Amino acid sequence: MSSHPDDLVSRFAGRHVAVIGDVMLDHFLLGRVLRISPEAPVPVVHFDRDEFRVGGAANVAHNIVTLGGQASLVGVVGDDRAAADLARELGAAGLPTAGLVADPARPTTSKVRVVTMRHQQVARIDYERDDDIANETERTLIDRITASAASAHALVLSDYRKGVVTRGVIDASVAAARAHRVPLLVDPKVPRPERYRGVTVITPNHHEAETMTLTSIRTVDDARLAARRLHDETGADVLITWGEHGMWVLDTAGGKTIEEALPAVAREVADVTGAGDTVIAVIALGLAAGARLAEAARVANAAAGLVVARFGPATLTRDELSAALDALGR
Repeated sequence: MSSHPDDLVSRFAGRHVAVIGDVMLDHFLLGRVLRISPEAPVPVVHFDRDEFRVGGAANVAHNIVTLGGQASLVGVVGDDRAAADLARELGAAGLPTAGLVADPARPTTSKVRVVTMRHQQVARIDYERDDDIANETERTLIDRITASAASAHALVLSDYRKGVVTRGVIDASVAAARAHRVPLLVDPKVPRPERYRGVTVITPNHHEAETMTLTSIRTVDDARLAARRLHDETGADVLITWGEHGMWVLDTAGGKTIEEALPAVAREVADVTGAGDTVIAVIALGLAAGARLAEAARVANAAAGLVVARFGPATLTRDELSAALDALGR
């Protein structure tokens, strides 16, 4: 189905995407640096305020909602303060928490950043475990996947390698997508591409694509080769995000293969944190709305150009995206 990008964005409304994977909390401690500590050569940060953002799979779901879609979220949290903070932020973002499974043996994945008022990062503390979730937690998670998939127009696996996207979770997601005949997209972290066989679209950044294919990506021809290797290993269509170089797309839908480079559209880069979350959210909504990957990728490329100019895990609205597409003349 071919469409003008603005028409595709308008069709995001009401599309339901189930996001499965590593939910995170991003906690920012903001303050001013006025001097260096006399105790050690480190800055003394005078605290000003806290900021919280939802991250990882939760940021994917948040982007889907701000773009006019509907999202369900399936993941694992701990029984801790961070879980309560995350639940509060999810509620404020209009995201349901019913799909979250609490595992008291694990911390809620959270990243605490000490940041200056000019958004310069001084330090980061990570609370996480990256071993696979326990069998009982995995079984409960798979039940939530099955329930969420029943009403979804697309599924997303957001794999940050924090132990949630196990072999069993991948298999259950592939089975659910096939049962309901909806696309399954994965943002990968594991360097073994065969692990994701059966998904519809895979969206590595170029570093991940290099690791997964043992290919050095320096040119467009390199990107083409890496994408083809990933397609051969997984059977999936491929979108490689390539920073300031843009994106590479391999789309084989309908028996007509499209291979193309999309140049980056960012005018200013402030923070690339979470840009991949925005990209896969747009791609998922595009496929859920009936587009093929190549069409959705052009819209996602414009979205990425907006969010990298913002601090921290960012979202954008449907109106902002439409305006950006109009400015690009698409």
